[in-house]
Amino acid sequence: MAEEGRGRRRRDRDDEDNEFTDKLVHINRVAKVVKGGRRFGFAALVVVGDQKGRVGFGHGKAREVPEAIRKATESAKRTLIRVPLREGRTLHHDVAGRHGAGKVFLRAAPAGTGIIAGGPMRAVFETLGVQDIVAKSLGSSNPYNMVRATFDALKEQDSPRSVAARRGMKVSELQARRRDADSDAVATAAADEAAAAPEVEAAGA
Repeated sequence: MAEEGRGRRRRDRDDEDNEFTDKLVHINRVAKVVKGGRRFGFAALVVVGDQKGRVGFGHGKAREVPEAIRKATESAKRTLIRVPLREGRTLHHDVAGRHGAGKVFLRAAPAGTGIIAGGPMRAVFETLGVQDIVAKSLGSSNPYNMVRATFDALKEQDSPRSVAARRGMKVSELQARRRDADSDAVATAAADEAAAAPEVEAAGA
């Protein structure tokens, strides 16, 4: 009976491992100075996600590369966060994130855009399950800072359902307000453009 329970737990753990995709973002050789010289090891930064809205990152150090990656992967699975995605492919709204000297700006994108992002940020979006996004790193290019800044931005992501619940509104009412605001902005921009046209013609004359 005990063996059957252990076998079931092992199968559940294997299923959970198969559910996640992991990507090695960065590996660094580190040295520890000890009596008699330097002892070398490796530090790994890994991003893990289920490609359905959950993602996490972890850091691990060991004497060998595979062990460092294993430790980082285990650490990443313990720090998973859930990010609401629009239509399961992009963000609900634009957002900025920061960690130390690392600054990032993430923008939602229409279908077919793809992932326009560099190195460490691309790994985060691929494991998260984002298909369309435009991201820009504005600060440090250190992969640790970039990944942490990206997670800081993702934690600020809100879905219409949670915003509506917070305001005591219906989702349809909230989305109707957003459409009205967008149409007002378009109308204002068109009016400004029409008003500026005569001035341009007068200047040309």
